[in-house]
Amino acid sequence: MQMILNTADIADKLTEWGIRPSVQRIQIYQYVCSNPVHPTAETVYAALAPVIPTLSRTTVYNTLKLFAEHGLVQTLIIEDESVRYDADTSAHLHFKCTECGNVFDIDSDYTPQSYAQFAAELPTGFTAHKIQVCVWGTCPECERKR
Repeated sequence: MQMILNTADIADKLTEWGIRPSVQRIQIYQYVCSNPVHPTAETVYAALAPVIPTLSRTTVYNTLKLFAEHGLVQTLIIEDESVRYDADTSAHLHFKCTECGNVFDIDSDYTPQSYAQFAAELPTGFTAHKIQVCVWGTCPECERKR
């Protein structure tokens, strides 16, 4: 999912979710929404610091944490690596390229109902709080380079 929202729409969305909009928060959310490879906080900072000279790493980390706490983004931790952020909070598959390390959303017939069914079939006493499915392989761009 690649959402491109204008700043007014993002400001409205943040306000709707109880988050005070600021130039930094708007830019951070816009970057995460428009980045198809689920950036880390460091990636967000590196991309936005030249555009927003007053931006600090701490602000990026705290803002992404705030967005995750409010459900605006989901956090992805794949293979105990850096936390990545995904603006698509619906249940969906991810694909991690073992060549370039990028993580992509994958459209599939695996639906939220599939996740619910999986959670319902867990052994007695187990409760699922979050389900993430990731496939590892080579992305089309890296495959072309081979």
